[in-house]
Amino acid sequence: MPKSPPFWLPGIHAARRPHLIKRGRIAAAIRAWFAARDFIEVETAALQVSPGNETHLHAFASDLIGPGGERHPLYLRTSPEFACKKLLAAGERRIFDFARVFRNRERGALHHPEFTMLEWYRADEPYEALMDDCAALIAEAARAVGAKEFSFRGRTIDPLAAPERLTVAEAFARHAEIDLLATVSNGQGDRAALAGAAGKAGVAIAADDTWGDIFSRILAERVEPRLGIGRATLLYEYPLPLAALARAKPGSDKVAERFELYACGVELANAFGELTDVTEQRARFAAAMAEKQRIHGESYPVDEDFLAALEQMPRSSGIALGFDRLAMLATGASRIEQVIWAPVVDLEQRQ
Repeated sequence: MPKSPPFWLPGIHAARRPHLIKRGRIAAAIRAWFAARDFIEVETAALQVSPGNETHLHAFASDLIGPGGERHPLYLRTSPEFACKKLLAAGERRIFDFARVFRNRERGALHHPEFTMLEWYRADEPYEALMDDCAALIAEAARAVGAKEFSFRGRTIDPLAAPERLTVAEAFARHAEIDLLATVSNGQGDRAALAGAAGKAGVAIAADDTWGDIFSRILAERVEPRLGIGRATLLYEYPLPLAALARAKPGSDKVAERFELYACGVELANAFGELTDVTEQRARFAAAMAEKQRIHGESYPVDEDFLAALEQMPRSSGIALGFDRLAMLATGASRIEQVIWAPVVDLEQRQ
């Protein structure tokens, strides 16, 4: 692979600069949009006791060294979620954070080791309100840079069009001819049932794939490439086995109050009706870290301070949006580095 030239070369910077200037305009427009709706911008710490407890996210580890030389392990956050929820427990009602976050083992056209995650939260408001927020912010980004369409790899959307709303079950039926919810009961996934459905749909799986792994393969191969075409897609009611930090949909043992936003086939955001059941959240963390240990040979600690705050947190909804990806689509960039002022050095390119 040919080496990429340094971003600081004047010619390279000149080619990237229009994207970067537009990035700033989008950020300013979004801040103004939140301010007009009585949101408070917060800034949360990047160093955390736990970087997050998701099976397939990898963190950067560090040490806090005290004045006496004592060492305390800390991590660079993969999301500001824990800190933002502590602020909700403290009494904040509407908050947003343009947070620099860090994820190891991620680099590509849509991934960068350090990037900007825009998260916002609404206390005592339904997660459907976040769907309306997503539509509004896509439109704000477009207006900020005069974009008539968003594009990526030949796929386009009208950023002013109302997003399509599609349940995960509807998407699996439409694009893979799979009855997804028939493989879920009492909050658990039936691996054998989903494996059989994947085989009939022509999706290859591995012998050690879990129900969640098979779900992800079907989603990546058959569903995601068809989302957010022509207009954005809000993919909602994720199955309960993949609820993460989301609560169950009232009265359902199959789906959770979780949605993802797609545009031009690209995942832009992940939203939850936030879980506040501490016992359930602890159990989900334990299951996720056991799976992480099995697959990756590592796990991360649980932030007990977060779980203590969760007991006091009001019923809320929250969302994480990849701001750099939004800037990419709005400016027509083909790689995430084009919308990051000073990208992390690619050491493999320097060898």
